[in-house]
Amino acid sequence: MHLDTQKALIRQSSLIERLDLSRSGLDKLRKKDPAFPKPLKDGPHRQATNYYVVAEVEAWIQAQIEKRDNV
Repeated sequence: MHLDTQKALIRQSSLIERLDLSRSGLDKLRKKDPAFPKPLKDGPHRQATNYYVVAEVEAWIQAQIEKRDNV
C-alpha cells in the first residue's frame, strides 16, 4: 500500500507531542497565527477528534524557519 504523504493525517494529540506544546498552547498558537493549518474534524460533535494534514503542518514549520532565517 502506498501512503500519499500529501494527504496523511496526524491526530491533534500526536501533533501536540510533536510540537512539544500543551493543548492550550496549540489553541493559543492557532489563534495567534492565522497561517497555522486548520484541523479536520472526524464528526460534527464538539468533542470529535481533530486531525491535521501532515504536509500542511510541515509547510508551516518550513515557513517559520524561513522567516527566522530571513530576519
